[in-house]
Amino acid sequence: MTTKFPALVATKADAEQQSNFQELSFDDLDEGDVTVAIEYSTLNYKDGLAISGAAPIVQRFPLVLGIDFAGKVIASEHSDFDVGDLVVLNGFGASERLNGGYASYARLSGDLLVKLPSEIDSKAAMAIGTAGYTAMLCVLALEDAGVQPDSGPILVTGAAGGVGTVAISVLAKLGYRVEASTGRVSEEGFLKSLGAQTVHARDPLSAAGKPLQREVWAGVVDCVGSHTLANTLAQTCYGGAVAACGLAQGADLPATVMPFILRGVSLLGIDSVQAPIERRKQAWERLATDMDPTTLDALSFALEFEQLPAAAQEILAGTIRGRAIVEIPTA
Repeated sequence: MTTKFPALVATKADAEQQSNFQELSFDDLDEGDVTVAIEYSTLNYKDGLAISGAAPIVQRFPLVLGIDFAGKVIASEHSDFDVGDLVVLNGFGASERLNGGYASYARLSGDLLVKLPSEIDSKAAMAIGTAGYTAMLCVLALEDAGVQPDSGPILVTGAAGGVGTVAISVLAKLGYRVEASTGRVSEEGFLKSLGAQTVHARDPLSAAGKPLQREVWAGVVDCVGSHTLANTLAQTCYGGAVAACGLAQGADLPATVMPFILRGVSLLGIDSVQAPIERRKQAWERLATDMDPTTLDALSFALEFEQLPAAAQEILAGTIRGRAIVEIPTA
């Protein structure tokens, strides 16, 4: 095919990364047995890091950016997919080693794709996005650890971000008492509309704290890391669990083993990038039933394709609320 199409591409010259819009052709795509016409992508914190070059996310150059996408299969030699199927990609090296979602087309191995449940179209899939899929992985991990709605309150940190907003919505729909911690207390009304019962300012959790503190939480979804994660561990009830999926405050963990050996607290690492395909399918099937579709409009907003570089700086600064949906231009 000779069709030219737009893409946001990372390049490198003189050891400096740049991200620019370019015109690509099908010859520029990766090898693979499925070709997808991308309809929507989104902007995640990791995308902000990749676009800006603030962290070494991109490992090959040139590379199409965007860690996730949803769209329609236009060619397939994979037994699991037919032309016309709606599919989603989350992670699996997109925007790191594989061309990602900020282009009109992608070609890749069908082993990396999940067929969307009938209840979720491409736009809704990106209203959920990698952040929402990660939130569901956190919920599944807490359930597997025995945390149930009657176990006690659940805390969501970084609550106004992409993972946090979806986690609140899903947990509340499942019947949990959800409390939120955020640096944007001005979003209290929004977070309560998603299902948070109480909204806390982040400052008490983000400072250094004691190794063991008063038991408060049956479970935690932590998107922040560093002192915040350490304090939530110190405040988790006996036998409770903390699902850790982010590092917005930092990658360090200034904690002790005391919550683990004195209270039997579990720290559950959540990896959305290389999660097994069956776990991904489980997460998307649960999102189809446990994510209230009426909340997606409240959780998401439209972001123009051309606005991606500027929005990358905004998401790193913590000024973006909820999920940014990017409609990908057609060729």
